[in-house]
Amino acid sequence: MSDRAGVEAAVGALRKIGYFLERERQPTHRVKAYRRAADTIEGLPAAEVRARRRAGTLTELPGIGPKTEAVIVEAMDGETPTYLVKLEKAAGELTSAGAGTTLRAELKADLHLHSDWSDGGSPIEEMARTAAALGHKYMALTDHSPRLTVANGLSRERRLQQLDVVAELNKKLADELDGFTILNGIEVDILDDGSLDCDSEILARLDLVVASVHSKLRMDSEAMTERMVRAIANPHVDVLGHCTGRLITGERGTRPESQFDAEVVFEACKQFGTAVEINSRPERLDPPRRLLSMAVETGCVFSIDTDAHAPGQLDWQIYGCERAEECEVPTDRVINTWDAPALLEWAAG
Repeated sequence: MSDRAGVEAAVGALRKIGYFLERERQPTHRVKAYRRAADTIEGLPAAEVRARRRAGTLTELPGIGPKTEAVIVEAMDGETPTYLVKLEKAAGELTSAGAGTTLRAELKADLHLHSDWSDGGSPIEEMARTAAALGHKYMALTDHSPRLTVANGLSRERRLQQLDVVAELNKKLADELDGFTILNGIEVDILDDGSLDCDSEILARLDLVVASVHSKLRMDSEAMTERMVRAIANPHVDVLGHCTGRLITGERGTRPESQFDAEVVFEACKQFGTAVEINSRPERLDPPRRLLSMAVETGCVFSIDTDAHAPGQLDWQIYGCERAEECEVPTDRVINTWDAPALLEWAAG
């Protein structure tokens, strides 16, 4: 293997490990350690990396420790690093388990994900390339609205700038990714009175609007129901995001479900043509099965999304698909099984 090929293999292995660690919800510092090591050797002359590998001085480079060094050495020797094999095996066991795989194969997009423009950890292009590699034909970029400052929500000016960036990226990626398209979207906050944290002019320019409650989650049931229904009825809203707001595990701890009249909320979703999101994040898995079954019986349509904040998390859709299959969600009522033109026509209707 040539010096350059060996370094490229090592960079690829380090980045794959970062991807799988994200998928497993490992601490961010672990993910960054492997990406930092990849950046370090990618930026050096291949001959220098090879010389350091032979001399045993790779760990003298910034960001490279014993574990990342082991990956580099194995990859440069033409082997698949042992740690990467372990992670790939674990991921393969999950994917081949059967549950959710039939529906997952039908999905053509992820309609709720974030980039480093808000609180995601990776550039838009990296998220798009990962989505395409997972078999998607398009994705909706749904960075946060301004009020969610903790998530670096986009101001009006930044949102308009992002529209231009996405337009340029779509020109660039169309040929490279076999027609893959980035849709312009938003995850907009549902304010206390049910209005939206974004002006109508901006919302009208977007392809898809996910509306979610992020504040005052313990509001009393009647007020929360009115709040959610007003948002659902807004003609710009296409998807109701993580409807109960619950957290069942994870670094942020747990949080109970918001209280609202689910029959009224799901009936409003049906009446106004707003999809109920099946949020696939392991710490959310929202809505719970009993509410998901109610939404199916009501006749709602659905969007199975990852709410990904990093490339590795885009692989989480299998969790939502598993729950959808358990609750007998009809495939034709999952909007991201539709081709992009059909989805856009529905969203514009």
